[in-house]
Amino acid sequence: MWGAVFPLKLMDQLSSADAPASDVLPRRAVQRRQIQTIMALSYLTDTAVLALYALAGTTSLTTPPVFLVCALLSVTCFVLLSDAHFNDRFKDHYLVLQQMGVSFLLMLSFIYIVPEVGCVFLCSLFVIVALGSLRSTMLQIGIAWGVLTAGLAWLFLLTTIPISMPHGTFAERFATLFLFVVTIGRCMMVGMFSSALRESFNTQGLALKEAYRRIEELAEFDELTGAHNRRSIMHALVEESERAIRTKSPCSIALIDLDFFKKINDLYGHPVGDEVLRTFAITMFANVRAIDKFGRYGGEEFLLIMPETAEDTAEKVADRLRMIIADIDWNSISPGIAVTMSAGVATLRHDETPENLLLRADMALYRAKDRGRNRIEHA
Repeated sequence: MWGAVFPLKLMDQLSSADAPASDVLPRRAVQRRQIQTIMALSYLTDTAVLALYALAGTTSLTTPPVFLVCALLSVTCFVLLSDAHFNDRFKDHYLVLQQMGVSFLLMLSFIYIVPEVGCVFLCSLFVIVALGSLRSTMLQIGIAWGVLTAGLAWLFLLTTIPISMPHGTFAERFATLFLFVVTIGRCMMVGMFSSALRESFNTQGLALKEAYRRIEELAEFDELTGAHNRRSIMHALVEESERAIRTKSPCSIALIDLDFFKKINDLYGHPVGDEVLRTFAITMFANVRAIDKFGRYGGEEFLLIMPETAEDTAEKVADRLRMIIADIDWNSISPGIAVTMSAGVATLRHDETPENLLLRADMALYRAKDRGRNRIEHA
């Protein structure tokens, strides 16, 4: 009866964050209508079992239609509340606990009224509890268990009604067999829904992890070049500076600028300029150490962080990279194009801030530009 609650609840969780607010309420109403439809079908199944007992002479012929009217009346009430968006006032907009309470009252009442077929309603109670518990909170489960326990205690301890499981005739045994078969079938559905729910949550968990990884990647890396973006490379600069001061090890940086890059964009177009940036970044990645950090500082400016690298070594590394960039066959991107780089190299001083280190590298870079470009200057 309650099985549809759980996949629909999961769908609601997965999609509500992405759906516009105007789409959420209508979708919830449709999902609740689907739940009520399944509840109605479940009540029809109970009615069919009661009809078999009525035909066998176990209970009155009026029992099945009276039960069906009461059951469908409860379903209709919840449908009307749902269509009026009354449910949307509550965190649990499916009103699971309330629907379980109404179902409990319905089943316990009919056990008392027609105890000769009480087994039908007892079996339905098992199904209601099992399915309702799948999406209830611990508090809701505790309340439902307490209410049902009180109701059953009243029936079994405070009344003397003979709650029966008819099996005297072949027709009664057939009806009882049918009751157990459909009850077992519904319990198996609980297991199927529970398994589907776990699988959906596992899939959603993996999807969320992948989405989180992608978000982190987008937050840390420049989409065009694959290098660290400005925010990420500046964070790395702070970390490496603090580590270098703490361990008293050298740390150098190179602030790199692609020479006359604006002219490349103007003459060859931005797509060619983008390809130049990508090729430059790939080349840098292929020629630096794993411990080095390389990021796009802005536009055609890049920052290379070289931990555990002294001043003279850093300058040699930067000059080697400069020659590698100059030797690339840039004609493969566009005929006649040539790309060179200039860099300002600075080594961290004792108690120097990352900002001041970057400022010295920037000043060295400007000297490299003033002195003809395609060269390395040390701060």
